[in-house]
Amino acid sequence: MSSVIRVMLAAAALAVSTTVVLAAASNTPTLYQVDPALKTESVAELTARVRRACAATQAKIQNASEMSFGRKCDCYAGRTMRALSEDEVQAYRDTGVFNDGARGKALSAIDGCKLQRPI
Repeated sequence: MSSVIRVMLAAAALAVSTTVVLAAASNTPTLYQVDPALKTESVAELTARVRRACAATQAKIQNASEMSFGRKCDCYAGRTMRALSEDEVQAYRDTGVFNDGARGKALSAIDGCKLQRPI
């Protein structure tokens, strides 16, 4: 009987660890809820949102003030949003995160604007 319990516990542990690994590998935060305002924001408003997210992210990863990334995050937000197709902009509005195609363009903008890539 104890061997059955051990097998069941091992299976449960494997299932939990697999779920944790998959959640950690996901690009979308697990408890993330899309801001309903995204659905109706203009491209200029979306660009401002991307700029603010850039500044917050860069400040966190570089341990600096958000204010110190104004020009570089302007560069990043502008380049990224100009590079997105209408479908990619709509996907961003729908999910609040960049899809795979948009993510590649955003990474190119990060490099082009001399920002640090998030890990």
